[in-house]
Amino acid sequence: MDFLKLIQSLDELLYEVMSWLIFYPVTLWRALAQPLKMMDYSEAELGDPADRQYTDTLSPPLFLLLTLVLCHAIELSVVGQNAVILRRTGLGGLVNDDSTYILLRVAFFSLFPLIMAARLVRARNVKLDRVPLKAPFYSQCYVTAPFALMVSTSGILMQLTPGGSPLWGLALLLAALLWFGSLQILWFAQHLRIGRLRAALHASRAMVEALIAFVAISLIFVGI
Repeated sequence: MDFLKLIQSLDELLYEVMSWLIFYPVTLWRALAQPLKMMDYSEAELGDPADRQYTDTLSPPLFLLLTLVLCHAIELSVVGQNAVILRRTGLGGLVNDDSTYILLRVAFFSLFPLIMAARLVRARNVKLDRVPLKAPFYSQCYVTAPFALMVSTSGILMQLTPGGSPLWGLALLLAALLWFGSLQILWFAQHLRIGRLRAALHASRAMVEALIAFVAISLIFVGI
């Protein structure tokens, strides 16, 4: 019986993994084409039974994880191994292979949905705990994944040598920040039912907090 259960588990795992080939591009397209609708969709799906959630897309955290795995694979094929793994200075010594580096990138980029979600909960004057934080965190993962893809691509462009494209990389980074920041203003305005000016203040505060945390932890891990 245990062997049969193992076979059934493998069947389910294989189907789940192969289904990503269909639902990842679907989710990416929808997140790029209709980001705010995807954020609303994410919160609505959390109200469904667990076995009926995200049946036509990837779940937000999984989508973010797979995007960062894809980013790392592209980086390996284009520019080679990342300097954090090669240098092993500072806390970067703990990052000694691709798996730990991917987990590190997941933790870094997860700062954005976490801090944005926390800012929304605090702005609502709701007690900050796991329950009210989950829905906005999940919805933020849907837009953080394309943002991470754009930021990672900009980093790759800036590393290309000879004939690198630092200006293209900087342009893409700026476009990513503008795209992500604009979405945050609209998202805060919608969920807090406030004007866009006040929403921009909430979004800017959260964005600055996330960027400071991202840069500070990055510098610690690269040993600067």
